[in-house]
Amino acid sequence: MLSPKELLDEYFVENRNRLLEVAAFLDRLDRADPMRSTDDFRVKAFAAALAALGEPSANHVTRIQMLLSDPTQEPISTLDRKSAIGAYDRWTHEVRP
Repeated sequence: MLSPKELLDEYFVENRNRLLEVAAFLDRLDRADPMRSTDDFRVKAFAAALAALGEPSANHVTRIQMLLSDPTQEPISTLDRKSAIGAYDRWTHEVRP
């Protein structure tokens, strides 16, 4: 197991770059249409995930995975898309665990 300093030495720059990619993505959304992006459930889920990163936790991955995942257990009758969209719209769907 790596020490905190070893973890930072090994992974800081890589994750700094990831943060810059996220910032660039959000900047592009704002430039494209600042109001549309705030109405999209994926942006809301993304913002919730970013907020969760700022909370003290030993389990960020699980917390963020649950924020982005469909919490329902009942099968859906028909697919509404052919591909995954990366987040669950908990703002318009009733959540039934």
